[in-house]
Parts: sequence; C-alpha cells; structure tokens
Amino acid sequence: MNTESVNEPTSLTSTLRERLREAIRASGGWLPFDRFMAMALYEPGLGYYANQSPKFGQMPAGVAGQGSDFVTAPELSPLFGHTLARQVAQALVATGTDELWEFGAGTGALALQVLDALAAMGQPPRCYTIVDLSGSLRERQRETLAAHGAVVRWADALPDTFEGVVLGNEVLDAMPVQLLHRVGGQAGGVWHERGVALDDGGALVWAERSTPLRPPLDIEGPHDYLTEIHPQAEAFIRTLADRLQRGAAFFIDYGFPEAEYYHPQRHMGTLICHRAHQSDDDPLADVGEKDITAHVNFTGIALAAQDAGMSVLGYTSQGRFLINAGLLEVAKDAGPRENAMLGKLVNEHEMGELFKVIALAPAASAEGWSPVGFSAGDRTHRL
Repeated sequence: MNTESVNEPTSLTSTLRERLREAIRASGGWLPFDRFMAMALYEPGLGYYANQSPKFGQMPAGVAGQGSDFVTAPELSPLFGHTLARQVAQALVATGTDELWEFGAGTGALALQVLDALAAMGQPPRCYTIVDLSGSLRERQRETLAAHGAVVRWADALPDTFEGVVLGNEVLDAMPVQLLHRVGGQAGGVWHERGVALDDGGALVWAERSTPLRPPLDIEGPHDYLTEIHPQAEAFIRTLADRLQRGAAFFIDYGFPEAEYYHPQRHMGTLICHRAHQSDDDPLADVGEKDITAHVNFTGIALAAQDAGMSVLGYTSQGRFLINAGLLEVAKDAGPRENAMLGKLVNEHEMGELFKVIALAPAASAEGWSPVGFSAGDRTHRL
C-alpha cells in the first residue's frame, strides 16, 4: 500500500484548516462564507481545485481504477461536445471570429470533443485558450489535447481585450457565494450573513452576523429561510462583458431563473458538496477534499450581462439546446450504451432539465443571427 497517497488528503486538509484558522483570526474571528469557499476551493496547492486529487470521472474512488467525485457532461459522452461544436461553428461564422476560450476546462474532455468536431467540419479555430485557476489540471489537459497542441494554449487570467467564442461548462456554480439567513418570516424577519468562525477548540463552526444584504426578491412565508447570492459570478460576467470585444459566450450549468431560485419552498438554499459521487450539505467538514457548489441564478447572470452592455441571445434547458443543435443527427450511429448516456444528457429527470444554457454576446455581435441551440423552446422571457 502506498501510505504517502493515503495520508496526503489528511495532510492537505490539516494544512488548509490551519490556513483557514489564520484567515479567520486575521478577520476578527469571523470569515464570510464566500471567502471561506474561495479558500476551500482555490487556495494554492491546498484547495479542492488546486490540489492533485482526482475529481472528474464516471466512477467513485476505488472503482475500476478510477478516483473521482462527480461526472460532467463531457465525461458522460463525447457526443455532448460534438453537438456543442455545431453551435460553436455557427457562432464563429456569425461573429466573424476564429478563437475559442474555455473557462474551467477540467480534464480537457470538452475541448478535445469540440476541437475534434470542428476539425471534422473543416472549421478548426486559430487558437483554443483555456483559462483555469487550477494549475494542477493543466498537465492532464495537455496530455488530453496533445493532438491539438498547435492551437491550444493556457492563460491564468483574461487579457484586457479579446475576441472569440467563450465556453463555460459547470463554471458558474463553482464561484463563491454569500449565504443569507432570514430568522423569522417575511414580516419582521431579521436577515443575517452566515460565515465561519472557530469554537473554543479551534474547530470550524457556523456563525452569523446581521447584514443589510438581501436576496433580489422578497420571499414570502412565516418561516426561516437560507439562501445564496452570487456577487462573484455576476462580477465575472461584467468583467467578461468589459473585455469581450466581439464574439459570443455560452454557459452551461445547473440552476434556475430568479423566481424559482428564491421560491418560498426552497428554504434550505442550494449549497451542496460532492465527493466520491455522493452529496452532503456540510462544507465545513473535510475541507479541501470535496467540491462545494451552489446552483446558478440565471436571472442574475442575464441582468449582469445586460447592465454591462451585452445581449442575451438565448436561454433554455440543456436537453432542448442539444436537440436543437443537432444531437439526434450527431448520434444517429450511436450504440445502445452511447444512447443510454445521451439519455442522461437530455432526459428531464436527469441533466436535461436541471442544467440550463445561456448565451451572451456584445451588442455588436448580437445582431443578424440567432443561435441554433435556442431555435425552439427558448425561455429568455422567463428570466
């Protein structure tokens, strides 16, 4: 048995916990949850997305030689990226650009699928830039994309200005959120921001402070209510709008429009952790060893884009988007196993309805075309 690999997660967790304790003490004994989440996920060398532990795959750790915590659509089926590439090809022509940019590229599976499909269409991009905070995944991406090494490059941040088609699959959900907790009902209830503190023994515990922050909607009901707001994701969209001079952006993630997100019945919020293909609701445990995510408020994303001068080109479910973009034609020769995986991508009780797709573009690139992925079942009016 390799004891070093067995002990490594414990060592990482211990070191990260101490780093968090230092941050809490330096902040006067209380750390807002968005700062805690940022450290838990992205602290250099220690955070979940910054350490070397395996994350993406169809099977949990110890099964069939894999070690993973969750599966994303590109790992389920290469036909996901092959179909998305049809939309990308249309967007490249419509916006007059020849570059692709992907945020949070994971294993590189989506990039490989899109690049393979575009090459088969005779429309390879001039370059494909991966912007990823996780340096630990870069080597794996490099191996995956070796066949396209001439066009793939990496960046740690966006340039001041750029052009091209932007992709982000399960990126927005991993951006740190703030937690708000209403104690009491709509009438007379008191809002608090939930953060992290230390108990007498130095363990991480929840702690709340009163706050002027509020969700974007008044939430009816006499009950306590826990939810999230998304200033970092919305700030990211504003930055994208400021720097993307020409092109379009497609974001695919799980989430809801605002009216559903802040529904009175969703009183426990959407924050969730993923590890070994199991979920839990305790981000303070096993910090650094599991993913922490929250569903996306797509209305907030759309409004942030519009306020920054971008247009919303479309918004719909993942299942509808893929079918519109030609999934059935792409999959016409698929076998039984592949068809089963495709079912997970489009069926309403699987990823097809929970996951949504939103497309954004600078005003100059929004005129004169309609993305094929929203040709039927567009839900922009519901944002």
